[in-house]
Amino acid sequence: MKRIVLAASIAVASCAAPSSPDPAAGEGVVIYPAKAVVTMAGEDVVAEAVAVSGDRVVSTGTLARLTAAMPAAAIDPEFADEVIVPGLIDPHVHVVLGALQYNLPITPPWPMATPHGMKSGLPNREAFLGGLTAIVEAAEPDSTVVAYGYHNLVHGDLTKADLDAITSDQPLIVWHYSSHDFYLNSAAIEAAGFTPALAQSFHGVDLDENGELTGRIYEDAALLVIQAFAGVILAPENVTAGFQGFSSMLRDAGVTTTAEMAYGLFGWEMEDANIRANWGDAQAAGYHLYLLPEYRALERTYGDGKVQAVLDMVSGEQPTPAPVLPRVKFFTDGAFYSQTMRLSPPGYLSGQSKGSEGLWVAGPDGIVPAIQPYWDAGLGVNIHSNGDAAQGATLKALETLRNGDDGPGNSFVIEHGGLFSPEQVEAAGRLNAQLSAASHYVFYMAHEYAGPLGEVRAQWISPLGALMAAGVPVAVHSDAPLAPPYPLRAAGVHMTRATREGTVYEADMALSAHEALEAITLDAARVLGLEAEIGSIEPGKRADFTILGANPLDTAGSDWDAIPVWGVVLDGVKHPLAEQATE
Repeated sequence: MKRIVLAASIAVASCAAPSSPDPAAGEGVVIYPAKAVVTMAGEDVVAEAVAVSGDRVVSTGTLARLTAAMPAAAIDPEFADEVIVPGLIDPHVHVVLGALQYNLPITPPWPMATPHGMKSGLPNREAFLGGLTAIVEAAEPDSTVVAYGYHNLVHGDLTKADLDAITSDQPLIVWHYSSHDFYLNSAAIEAAGFTPALAQSFHGVDLDENGELTGRIYEDAALLVIQAFAGVILAPENVTAGFQGFSSMLRDAGVTTTAEMAYGLFGWEMEDANIRANWGDAQAAGYHLYLLPEYRALERTYGDGKVQAVLDMVSGEQPTPAPVLPRVKFFTDGAFYSQTMRLSPPGYLSGQSKGSEGLWVAGPDGIVPAIQPYWDAGLGVNIHSNGDAAQGATLKALETLRNGDDGPGNSFVIEHGGLFSPEQVEAAGRLNAQLSAASHYVFYMAHEYAGPLGEVRAQWISPLGALMAAGVPVAVHSDAPLAPPYPLRAAGVHMTRATREGTVYEADMALSAHEALEAITLDAARVLGLEAEIGSIEPGKRADFTILGANPLDTAGSDWDAIPVWGVVLDGVKHPLAEQATE
């Protein structure tokens, strides 16, 4: 298998940069003066203006220098009272999953931003069961009811009997907030044709002491629920409305680039059709979308041809609805939210996973074999790895793949990184790992996990400050729909280490303002392998900017979420939010 050369991947991001205009003339160049141009080309590099030709940055500097160098350039003063920053990047979202969930009835454990506005949280078991009962009562009597947003640490354990008490006549399916778990009542189990025999073939089929289904179907088996109730969960009108709503949230947040981090998981045909219909292209949508194929989907569809399939997607030989990056998404363990992430002994001390150590997806012996064929082809790795046992296995796999100083230098990104040990932080730096961190573990769940993890381990939830000190590039993502795709909010949380309870959690793990902005610009580009193309405002890079009403570097982290967003410049084309609101 031929290795991919880095230059080849640039074709994924965009066409080659056009030749620069004559700097002595400046024909075709537009100069945008601003209150500040935060270039992210260095910690202190702030300019007065940026010059753009077509879809590329030509230069930055003082307005006087740029106009003197390019006297024929046009000056556009629209951003004179605004701040220009590199286009904000959310490097890990699930647009198809969000499209499925945003249009379902929602029972969130805390206030949740949705395309339809803020949804009030249901902060305890009584409120949740009451909200779920109201959803069932409002549904058509013969319909299947699917609700999203249950969380066991807030709402308590959920059993088949609990759901049967709400309705025994119609199928009722509850989708866990993590998206990794489903809970079914007896009618839903019967309608799906599920039996205890499923546990022999799939991870994630929960049986009681009598060997009967409890109603909890999770991780690998979760796709069985989606397949069984596709008519409801994958209803085209709901998916379309959800996708369009997701896009509106990205635009409102000033996102210029995002990445679907599990392309193919729900089926290539369904996903391709919805992305083509509801995204189309960057200018139509108002943001760039990239796709990372998921390794299990590749295995199921392409078998021994899986690596070549990725190469064909990247090159365009196999058509895809959006550009595919030369990277593959893998999994080590389960989810942080649902207590299926893999922990070191003694495992979970309380909660629905009490007495267990969580779930392996690939497992210590399966990670390298899963990655190796793609690694040998020069592809990058983005691997879901949450618990501290998972980090140990993931980093050991990376050490094997690196094969010492003379081994391959492929990009290797740990996704989420919910929990580390101090030793694992050091190893991540030594092995040239990168981290794309979830925005929401600290804010939503840090205190909830003090009990299940124990206070000593819980101190190392999302230790971004320690990881950066160890030399690990750190990006921040939303994992939307689990958290809203709002990069400024996500980065602000990691500056403050604020929790929803109003406390500060392990303040020494916080990021500085520059580190936080880098985590949603240049380092966010880096974990996608796009740092040569986007992430900073430098000559030759794509003219993707987010236009803000204040400079984040001069704003307290607690206020980043409130910074006004004018809109974006995408490939040199202005997309003001005010204009979109009137369409």
